[in-house]
Amino acid sequence: MTLSENRKLLLINPVNKKRKGFINDPSTRFMPLGLGIVAALTPPHWDLELVDESFEDFTFRPADLVAFTGFTANAARAYEIAAIYREAGIHTVMGGIHASMCTDEVLHYVDSVVTGEAEGAWTAFLADFESGAAMRLYEGGITDIHAVPRVRRDIYKYPYIYDLVQTSRGCPNGCDFCSVTQLCGKTYRERRVEEILDELEETTRPMLFFVDDNLINNKKGAAERAILLFKGMIDRGIKKVWFSQAALNFADNDEVLYWARKSGCNMILMGIEAETAQALKDVRKNLNLSRGVDTYEKIFRKIHRHGIGILGFMIFGMESDKEADLYARRDFILSSTIDSFQCTILTPLPGTVLFHRMEAQNRIVLNNYPADWQQYDNTRATLNMPGMAPAEIESAMHEIWLSLYNKEAMRRKMFRTLWNTRSFMTAYWSYASNHNYGRMFFENISDNHPNGVKSNFEWKNRKRSLYLMITDKVIWLIYLVSWKSMIKRLTR
Repeated sequence: MTLSENRKLLLINPVNKKRKGFINDPSTRFMPLGLGIVAALTPPHWDLELVDESFEDFTFRPADLVAFTGFTANAARAYEIAAIYREAGIHTVMGGIHASMCTDEVLHYVDSVVTGEAEGAWTAFLADFESGAAMRLYEGGITDIHAVPRVRRDIYKYPYIYDLVQTSRGCPNGCDFCSVTQLCGKTYRERRVEEILDELEETTRPMLFFVDDNLINNKKGAAERAILLFKGMIDRGIKKVWFSQAALNFADNDEVLYWARKSGCNMILMGIEAETAQALKDVRKNLNLSRGVDTYEKIFRKIHRHGIGILGFMIFGMESDKEADLYARRDFILSSTIDSFQCTILTPLPGTVLFHRMEAQNRIVLNNYPADWQQYDNTRATLNMPGMAPAEIESAMHEIWLSLYNKEAMRRKMFRTLWNTRSFMTAYWSYASNHNYGRMFFENISDNHPNGVKSNFEWKNRKRSLYLMITDKVIWLIYLVSWKSMIKRLTR
């Protein structure tokens, strides 16, 4: 096939138009890694183009085939765009987590669906499409991890802050609000360290996010593998500031923490979820239960000693929660040494154990699908819980978000991070992360809220505190001494 005969594949990452969410800030607009894998699996006689609505709104482009990925909250937008191409007689195909969990629904809106992991189905689908015999459904299943190709990175034309790399798939923990095990299985599948290092050498951005659901697995040899990876980054001169997700066992081995920091780890995202055993039981957070909530601070101290910050994922609106429990969780966050915090409302994502249980109990109140999927971004109360109605949950969360993400609260956290980690960089990312979450959560709070905050996160109707006035000067000095050069280096 000559160049002039090449076909055009358009890859689209749709974005929920009801709410900005993570696209409020460039630092949380992540490249769609799955589409990079699809690109790597596509033969060279196809011309590829990525449209990422995190950076630009979709406009019609001619194509022979249009492929979508999409989380649940973005599904309705994918359907809108797919309808435009189907009207024009152009074949559409969708994969990803939502297509895998809601296959029958997705089949109503696109021509073909790929479920499971793309490596197990994309080549077959493309061959059928080229022969004019594309089927409606292709099941990718769970792939041999060593058959996963390196991501094709030339498609990422947008100014992403991070490169994304995956070192493993699968999660054995089985929390009932999480759909990872439904898509990727409970078996932890690891890529070879040398193969990961080779891919890391292809990345070009100064910041890196390992997208594993748990960077350190729960199997024998996990610590040794992690150390091998981190030392390999150093030996090869791979200089990155990196972040990842991990469970509490990240802190089990001081040598892991040492080499993680030495190789560039700045912050680790940990699923804390709740500070009481009952709330953890509600969502089957068994690892945290087995460790005990009274071990949290010891774990945080170990991580901090190595200069690494903690971004804690916290969930509100559990089955056992009453209003007092939500505020107690807020108080735990403020008094704990967690540096940054993502405070979301429990959401029954399709395919999860939680979704099926809540559906059976008739507790899901936002159930006009697919339109209501746009509300499933963890900032809306979608469930009528035994102890709280949706309106009560949302009202309490508006007050809680305001008390967590106002400027003084975030600044106090930032100085505590600086004290605990002795790292200006970690303190910066703690502060910046909380700002990003604040912007995201405040989308749900009316501008007319009587006790709200302004765009700079300072209170609308309160006198500026002496604390802020004094620390303004300290922040400016830190910026001149450390942050200014760091930001320039990392965003070049």
